[in-house]
Order: sequence, then C-alpha cells, then structure tokens
Amino acid sequence: MTECIEITPQQAWEMLQHDDAAVLADVRDAQTFSYAHPKGAFNLTEATWPHFEALYDYDQPIILSCYHGISSRNVAAFLLRNGYEKVYSLQGGFAAWEKANTPAVRDRLYVKPNRNDVIENAVKNDRT
Repeated sequence: MTECIEITPQQAWEMLQHDDAAVLADVRDAQTFSYAHPKGAFNLTEATWPHFEALYDYDQPIILSCYHGISSRNVAAFLLRNGYEKVYSLQGGFAAWEKANTPAVRDRLYVKPNRNDVIENAVKNDRT
C-alpha cells in the first residue's frame, strides 16, 4: 500500500472485530482523548510515538482517527513514509465514529459551554 485508504467507522469496527492485529490509533491531543475516544484506541501523539513504534509492527493494519478525518490523513502519510504498510484513515474522524454509534469510552465529563453562558459570565465579570 503506497497511500492510505479511507474507511467508514463501520468498516473500521468490522476490521477491529475480525482482525486481531488491527490497531486503532487516535491522533487527537491527550486531553481531548481523555474526554472520549473510540473503544480500544491507542492515543498516538509525539510523546507516545516511541511506545507505539515498540508495540506495533510495520505490517499490522493501522486505522487512524482524529477530530473530523483530516489530521489522520497527514499522520497516515507519515506512517507510510516510515515503512508502515497497511494504513487507513477513519472518514469523518471521531465525530463520525460517535455518530455511527460505534463503541466509545468517556473518561471525563466535558460540557462545552453554550454561547449564552459565555456571554452571561463575561457580563458578570465586567460588573465585578
């Protein structure tokens, strides 16, 4: 394989279920990964790269996930240039993974503030 192949969350989940060697690597930052990530995913960052390299062989299927499916393609190109042979990019990233109702782990509660809360807090802070 000379370029990565994009696969859907359903295809990725099937591959993970039927190929014991397949690996799902989430390339989002560690903090975001800690909030929620695909079940069984390895958090692949610059800091974890040496560990990843030690754990996984060049001929294992590697499925890469990011936020929306863009950054994973860049990481896929890097892995292919460095000798990995079977590299896949998850179409739509973790957002698509969740939308497809494939298994995810939620380690922490993360509530994104809505716009009105942010405005109300800014007004309160200006008054004090």
